[in-house]
Amino acid sequence: MMERKPVLGILLGDGAGVGPEIIAKLTVNRFFDDYCRPVLIGDRRILNRALEGVGGKIEVKEINDISEATWDGGVYPMFNRNNLSPEEAPIGKLTIESGRANLDMLTFAVKLYKEKAIEGFCFGPLNKAGMKEAGCPYESEHHLLAHEFNHTAPFGEINVVGDLWTTRTTSHIPIKEVSDHITVDSIMRAITLANVSLKNSGIAKPRLAIAALNPHAGENGLCGREEIDVIKPAIEKAQSQGIDAQGPFPSDILFIRAFKGEFDAAVTMYHDQGQIALKLKGFEQGITIAGGLPAPIVTCAHGTAYDIAGKGIVKTSAFENAVKMASRMAAHLYQEAK
Repeated sequence: MMERKPVLGILLGDGAGVGPEIIAKLTVNRFFDDYCRPVLIGDRRILNRALEGVGGKIEVKEINDISEATWDGGVYPMFNRNNLSPEEAPIGKLTIESGRANLDMLTFAVKLYKEKAIEGFCFGPLNKAGMKEAGCPYESEHHLLAHEFNHTAPFGEINVVGDLWTTRTTSHIPIKEVSDHITVDSIMRAITLANVSLKNSGIAKPRLAIAALNPHAGENGLCGREEIDVIKPAIEKAQSQGIDAQGPFPSDILFIRAFKGEFDAAVTMYHDQGQIALKLKGFEQGITIAGGLPAPIVTCAHGTAYDIAGKGIVKTSAFENAVKMASRMAAHLYQEAK
């Protein structure tokens, strides 16, 4: 239990997915009480449907300004966006209306953070396709958030399971193009993102393990030269800047050592290099941090799970971990600012 509980925005996420159901469960069982002062954001009608689905009741106070918020007696303050009816978001179905509401929740939460009304936020799973159909010009919510913050420094998705964080040098590109996109600059971007984000969570000297690209780390050039020509120079550059970066390590060995606690983060070269390891280790526990941005922003690593939405079987553990992390990051930033 934390001594000071930060004010966190809790966004319902895609109205047709599992997000509202997860948040409904956590409000009913009073999970948030131990970690933060939650401010719900979304359409109250979607929340009400989710509460009916889980068979629970809570007391909600709709507010128009954070000064109206109160948590006395277990009341949940809520910014009711009143922009998505249950009919517009049938459970398990992708709709433009849900995508539009998702965009509204994200931009509204950023606005609240800029106004110092909240200290960070967690959002239920979103559907990228729905947001794009609703007019989002960006490839992901992370790019949208960076735009809303006018943020130009390194940013990106950070995946976390347990105490291990991962960033990646390349992301959503074909495997055949990975090598062409691995440069000293792109690796340094991923290293810097991991280092800065870990420091923002309270780890003063992050220990970073840098993954190799080729089997057996290239076997001294016999099985590829990326390690010699690009990855090692990037590690040396990071070390010259005072960053504790080590490697390159073959990824099969790296993750064995990392999960034993030898490193705080792994910097991988491509998407599945880290994702397979993390999801095998803890698929139902993983979280995603919007790394590099000025605000603590965290969500669960799993998606909207339309196939199980509304069935009462979704697990809340990943979103619980997201709230714990956002609370931890917000608490650290608060102390840093004192």
